[in-house]
Amino acid sequence: MSHVPTPSQTVGPFFSIGLSELCRERIECVPADGQRALIRGRVLDGDGEPVPDAVLEIWQASEASCGDLGPGTDARRGKIPDGFGRIATNERGEFQFSTIKPSARRDEDGLMHAPHLAVVLLMRGLLRHLLTRIYFAGEGTNGEDAVLQLVPAERRKTLLAAPSQENPRGLSWDIHLQGERETVFFEA
Repeated sequence: MSHVPTPSQTVGPFFSIGLSELCRERIECVPADGQRALIRGRVLDGDGEPVPDAVLEIWQASEASCGDLGPGTDARRGKIPDGFGRIATNERGEFQFSTIKPSARRDEDGLMHAPHLAVVLLMRGLLRHLLTRIYFAGEGTNGEDAVLQLVPAERRKTLLAAPSQENPRGLSWDIHLQGERETVFFEA
């Protein structure tokens, strides 16, 4: 007997039903040590218009920063994996969250992984979620990162959170769904 996958649906989004406890703007691992980063940005469609009902799921993907990436216990929220948060865009397509900058790490094969955050984007009209990453501009290990090196050099800047002109202590990173400045998205 063969199994047929259930088709994706475009109904919704219903992100608030039963999922509100996953929404938090402070994403960190326990214990939280390191440099804090405030990241602000926007989700923009192919015409540069804001997407007011998108949701970003952020994973702090460094095992050096989070220890075991399996489900952890966050005493403030119940059982939510450490280093995870869900952020909704507002009516102007804007989002913001703070986190502890992950550490660079080398895996068992010797491949370098620069500090980064894994991002899943969900929104109306998408039949499948989009996967991308946030890297930190100016990070010395970006040039050695195994995944970042797979991205054409001229497109890497779409993955870099850069110092914000409005907030000197913050970082700016926008998601462009299409067009000349389209963010790099990865296959699942």
